[in-house]
Amino acid sequence: MTVRSATAFAVITGGGTSGHVLPAIAIADALVAAGHRPDEIVYIGARRGIETRLLPATAYPYEFLDVVGLQRRLAASNLTFPLKLIRSVVAARRLLKTLRPAVVVSVGGYASFPATFAARLRGIPIVVVSYDRTPGLASRVSARFATTCAVAFEGSALRRAQHTGAPVRRDLVLLDRAASRAGSRLALGIPQDRFVVAVFGGSLGSKVLNDAVSAMVEVLSGRSDIAVRHVVGDRFLGGAAAERSGETGIMYDVIGYEDRMVDVYAAADLMVTRAGASTIAELSTAGMPSVIIPWAASADDHQTDNARILADVRAAIVLNESELDAPRLATIVTDLAGDPESLAAMAAAAFEAGSAHRSGLLVELIERTAAGR
Repeated sequence: MTVRSATAFAVITGGGTSGHVLPAIAIADALVAAGHRPDEIVYIGARRGIETRLLPATAYPYEFLDVVGLQRRLAASNLTFPLKLIRSVVAARRLLKTLRPAVVVSVGGYASFPATFAARLRGIPIVVVSYDRTPGLASRVSARFATTCAVAFEGSALRRAQHTGAPVRRDLVLLDRAASRAGSRLALGIPQDRFVVAVFGGSLGSKVLNDAVSAMVEVLSGRSDIAVRHVVGDRFLGGAAAERSGETGIMYDVIGYEDRMVDVYAAADLMVTRAGASTIAELSTAGMPSVIIPWAASADDHQTDNARILADVRAAIVLNESELDAPRLATIVTDLAGDPESLAAMAAAAFEAGSAHRSGLLVELIERTAAGR
């Protein structure tokens, strides 16, 4: 629903991709669990972001502004960036005047700029939430005038940083993978007796990852003990490899966008992913063993930095894009499928790495900031 409330406790802003929107929803859910009403928590995002798909399914009021990101390459959209940003800041300032929130929480991304700038102009306390080990541009800019910065990892270079862990959706924080495994497999149509590999390349999908995994399925085509659930991204769904029923070999399901990620975390034995910050936080929160392929073109190579968080504690195997091919990926999958002890050790290490994300410190910091403490 669009914004109707005259007052709000918090405005949460950011978006563009699910890597920003899902943490925003996770913060909202955590605030509700702490006693705040859903109609007191307002989301401000972008008209062109995936938030237009995700927010209507929630109980939170929202407003989408006509703001675009600044491209790092020559692009026609860069010509409209300054005017759209100014107009969006004006619209956000008007909205904040009506809502009178006690705090504005920025989760980053280009969609966070208007409401964050407007909060600065109106003197509203700002909490910048940064969950990349190397903070993104939006977080670095907003941190200069933020009241405080909630960071996922210790040693952040952001000003006034406090270590709180990353925002992770509440149903994942509460997930018991072992207890939920059978029910989640039943819900997803996955046999109980297979080694399940889930593949997720981010909300937009990854062609590099998709190509390698579809080729891996060919290599492992005769393995009747393996199932692969592959989230390819809606834009790649038309060109995806054909599904396989598993009747005579490997089972292969192809999905454009996954709405049931918590079930996927419970059902899977191994995750193959990119290294977006929210993905790394979710892997560690759930205690999920993983194979991580950082996006080579990520800004400041921050995905490689993110991947080290789990690789350094032996919770994940990291492959550079230059190392990624079907035979190597197939070997890793089959080796882990045959080594439950190593898989269990990876899961335990990942879960330990996620302790801060399950701590509740982020909500405590937001509430202290809102109260002026």
